[in-house]
Amino acid sequence: MMTWYAAARSFHVPAIDVSALRTRAPLAVGVSCASLAGANLRRSARSPPFASLGISTDATSGTKEAVQTEKAPAALGPYSQAIKANNMLFMSGVLGLVPETGKFVSDSVEDQTEQVLKNMGEILKASGGSYSSVVKTTIMLADLKDFKKVNEIYAKYFPAPAPARSTYQVAALPLDARIEIECIAVLQ
Repeated sequence: MMTWYAAARSFHVPAIDVSALRTRAPLAVGVSCASLAGANLRRSARSPPFASLGISTDATSGTKEAVQTEKAPAALGPYSQAIKANNMLFMSGVLGLVPETGKFVSDSVEDQTEQVLKNMGEILKASGGSYSSVVKTTIMLADLKDFKKVNEIYAKYFPAPAPARSTYQVAALPLDARIEIECIAVLQ
């Protein structure tokens, strides 16, 4: 069996001093391996090594664009309502604030959930997306006991297949909100 170091040398990848990495606490290192069955391990003159891994060197691939609409509440701090990068949309957490007043629609989790999802819809629309574009949501609740109530409203907005989702109870939300939702969407 070939060791990692030997495999790295055959691909002309510099060796990594793993002991030096152990001393850097927040650093995470991962190694990804591709299937070698039937693959030609020799370097081809017409193809750079690891070209099939889809690493882009295009200077424009890293561009990002802020999405902003007055039909959803303005950001409460130094962040964007959403960021478009390539064909992806990364939406910041959205609260159940009425855009015109900046106040919560009400104190109930049901009303706030409905308003959050309406606000998200406006940001999605401003980015060229829709609820069906959403691939992942994260819901943060002030009280996990509201989970069932939120699910009933949430299900009306997302067509099958529903996005992947995580739901957490958090210690507190901005402005003492009952719910906050963020999402990731794929745009056409």
